[in-house]
Amino acid sequence: MTAIPLADLPEDIATHVEELGAKQVNLYRALAHAPELLRAWIAFAWALRGHETTERRLRELMILRTATLHHSPYEWHQHRRMAREAGATDYEVAELEMWRTSDAFSDADRAALAFTDAIVAGQVPPAVTQELMRHFDESQRVELTVTAAFYSIVPRVLEALQVPIEEPERTAG
Repeated sequence: MTAIPLADLPEDIATHVEELGAKQVNLYRALAHAPELLRAWIAFAWALRGHETTERRLRELMILRTATLHHSPYEWHQHRRMAREAGATDYEVAELEMWRTSDAFSDADRAALAFTDAIVAGQVPPAVTQELMRHFDESQRVELTVTAAFYSIVPRVLEALQVPIEEPERTAG
């Protein structure tokens, strides 16, 4: 049961999603009731995904961390594959819960993950900002900030609209 029925995407949005090489995921189908917001959502999300001042692998790990902290199985489900495609190893993903002490992460990774945790908590202590500044320039810090903040919004939208995880695609047998 969803809080809002899943809808078909307007034709122009469906075409755009296909051109992006993406799927018509349930989140998009829930947001389709407000086409202008969906267009803006897709434009923003894809601009963020394509912005490359930091490595995509790190940003995907940050997104998985937000999914964990927000208890969002949908976000985890969607971004686990994307993290793998971006070069995150199964070991890194398995170690996310223990990122502070795990040898899977560099000091820069830890700074970004600490920053993610702080953004999700709603307060970024000066020490976290200072450590982030040691590893990333201004442009990179903006990108990391927007990544952690945007992907903290996603689980709230998913939960409020009760968006279900997509059914696995069945192949004809």
